[in-house]
Amino acid sequence: MTVMLSHKTFKALSALLAYPTEELSAAIPEITAALAAERLVSNNAIEQLHPLLGDLCIMNLYDLQERYVELFDKTRRHSLHLFEHIHGESRDRGQAMVDLVEHYQRAGLLVTANELPDFIPLFLEFLSDRPLDEARGLLNETAHIFSLLEERLAKRNGGYAAVFTAALSIVNQAAMITDAAETNDEPDDLAAIDAAWEETAVTFGPGNAADGCSVDRMRIQMRAAKRDVRHSLAPETGGSDV
Repeated sequence: MTVMLSHKTFKALSALLAYPTEELSAAIPEITAALAAERLVSNNAIEQLHPLLGDLCIMNLYDLQERYVELFDKTRRHSLHLFEHIHGESRDRGQAMVDLVEHYQRAGLLVTANELPDFIPLFLEFLSDRPLDEARGLLNETAHIFSLLEERLAKRNGGYAAVFTAALSIVNQAAMITDAAETNDEPDDLAAIDAAWEETAVTFGPGNAADGCSVDRMRIQMRAAKRDVRHSLAPETGGSDV
């Protein structure tokens, strides 16, 4: 059996996006140390995390929990579920969930009945036990969603935007350049993109087109979704950021 190196940085970011508890508050020194030790997150991003880390240490637990619910549970615009920002309530979301659960299971991660597989803290937890190149690659495929959440949460001054800033900083420049080069080879025609999307299942992980678990197929679908994300989540004219 292959032994994977666990990357504590992904676990740390996952914990910071979890519902605040006494255990989380007590673990902040350990989380801070893990982020500093592995150096996967940029120094600037770590500095931006300091307000949230401080809040989780010293704020009243009830106030922390109330803020968390206000941010993440009362608006779909800040949802911590990846497929909410791609499929919304469409039936495609169900198949995407199935594909993601199967990919987790192939990698040895069992999802409990009360957890949705696209919950971002769970996704980050999964990345913590994958080879670093693979983890960065999968993180890069969600970068457009993370960037949008970073932008929206920054307007709410809750400190959580910095978690997405930190996650995005893990994606190295080389991966971004490769992704841009691949994108340039794809059709610009929206009809062609739609056709590729419709023919492609939402999948994660290694494999081939026959077994329905190819990273390349996932990339086509995720990129096709990018052009709809900002429009579907954009605030209505004259409305508030809710």
